[in-house]
Amino acid sequence: MDHRNLTLLTDLYELTMMQGYFKEKDANETVIFDMFYRTNPHGNGFAICAGLEQAIEYIKGLHFDESDIEYLRSLNIFAEDFLEYLSTFRFTGDIYAIPEGTVVFPRESLIKVIAPIMQAQLVETALLTIINHQSLIATKTERIVHAAKGDGVMEFGLRRAQGADAGTYGARAAMIAGCIGTSNVLCGKMFDVPVKGTHAHSWIMSFPDELTAFRTYAKLYPSACILLVDTYDTLKSGIPNAIKVFKEMREAGIPLTFYGIRLDSGDLAYLSKKAKKMLDAAGFPDAVISASNDLDEYLIDSLKVQGATINSWGVGTNLITAKDCPSFGGVYKLAAVKDKTTGEFIPKIKLSENAEKITNPGNKTIYRIYDKENGKIIADLICLVGEKFDTNNSLLLFDPQETWKKTLLAPGSYTMRELLVPVFLNGECVYESPKVMDIQKYCKEELDTLWDESKRLVNPHTVHVDLSNELWQTKQKLLDSYHGILIVSTPQSLVSMIVDKAMNMAQMMQVPVLGMVENMRFLRCPDCGKEIPLFGSDDHVDNHTVPVLERIPLDPTVAAACDAGKLEQAEIDYLAKTAVMLTETFGKKQ
Repeated sequence: MDHRNLTLLTDLYELTMMQGYFKEKDANETVIFDMFYRTNPHGNGFAICAGLEQAIEYIKGLHFDESDIEYLRSLNIFAEDFLEYLSTFRFTGDIYAIPEGTVVFPRESLIKVIAPIMQAQLVETALLTIINHQSLIATKTERIVHAAKGDGVMEFGLRRAQGADAGTYGARAAMIAGCIGTSNVLCGKMFDVPVKGTHAHSWIMSFPDELTAFRTYAKLYPSACILLVDTYDTLKSGIPNAIKVFKEMREAGIPLTFYGIRLDSGDLAYLSKKAKKMLDAAGFPDAVISASNDLDEYLIDSLKVQGATINSWGVGTNLITAKDCPSFGGVYKLAAVKDKTTGEFIPKIKLSENAEKITNPGNKTIYRIYDKENGKIIADLICLVGEKFDTNNSLLLFDPQETWKKTLLAPGSYTMRELLVPVFLNGECVYESPKVMDIQKYCKEELDTLWDESKRLVNPHTVHVDLSNELWQTKQKLLDSYHGILIVSTPQSLVSMIVDKAMNMAQMMQVPVLGMVENMRFLRCPDCGKEIPLFGSDDHVDNHTVPVLERIPLDPTVAAACDAGKLEQAEIDYLAKTAVMLTETFGKKQ
């Protein structure tokens, strides 16, 4: 599990694109990729990022060994010069990331990669699978820990996890998010976190009777004596036998430092309240009442509302699999390409009909804005690298979509913290990952910066992620370059007046005019090929500032195809050429 070569932990298309860059582009072209997610998982008000340590180990270990090269060669799709390049491959770029345990929100970069395009492309899949998985489990765990309201939550999910890696690294993420221990011994060894556990029903069933099983366990583990009481009959057998063992321990002078019972079936609210009364009456008011049995945040919250006396929770399947939300949804998108001449980054944007899927372009960083008085998060601000902010000045925040929604922060009323920190510079790791329990402590501090309303399990308050004015303007300019109107006209004076009005309206609405196509500009003589103007002089059509992209003739062939409803099947060369020209023209504009 440790020190494995994960270089081929990638999608095939990453490698085929790499070969394409190697063959057809400048393989050393520097680009920026952002990894971010669009929607909080589990309906939560935030997420907790995790997995950076494993991402670092992956980057450090990147190399193609001989067996990797031979396997790729066997696929018969990679050229020898490209395979030769891979044989000496190393990561030489920069990586910035938000530290593990940080509270994060949609659309802000968890990881930013600045590297030659081939390198940046290759690491996409592995970074996504590592960060997506642990961030998902950490976020789910936080919800469960929050529902427990200060009670200890133990991670017991290894046997239900999707494999060894998911069980071990999922347990690591669970510890970051607040679990007091895990049943996963390998996780305990690898990450120096507490391991906890009791015993199974099989332990009790292997003895002649329940009482003997309890006594034996208490003898072996007197300082961690949690007895599973529901093997036969919880109220009539299990709890009375547990009480008998606790009395025997006390009479023998054995300190009852950590002891109690575990409920794993039945009506947990009812049984826990009955158990509490029985334990109190027997003189054991400090006994732990632990519960397991397909718990999640909603069931724990419900049991709390019902007055259950449970004060320790063992959560397995629903935690380690993030059962109600199987994917974190992180994505990895190109944000900028470096201009070789100027050394500046040229912003790039991905468009979508869904506004949430339109990316934020450019070389960016993130600032977290806090209320100076109480230390709570006001908002996050995504901005371009190099922008300067002074907390002694006022700061205007606005919604990137609904821009009329504004908040003006008064001078001196807020503080700011940059979230992205350097992890790799020029291929060298400059970041030391903290120990898991130190990350857990940091995560608790992070959670304290959230308003209680943002921690609600259902319909939490949304923490806004805003764009700086400079970044917003950059984004709008790119959006405008993709969108506009194409004017189709005929070369007539009256039509020209209408075109003028349309252009004036577009200008008033700040909608760019991409160009003009003149329809029915001329009729071509079928005998000599001479172009005959249909509307006389063309002088009036040359007065517009908008470029004329194409002039299309009046063509009987087109008319006949339209009348027959078969225009798309007609082979009309100049229309096909016009379509290609328009596509290329607008592609260049984009």
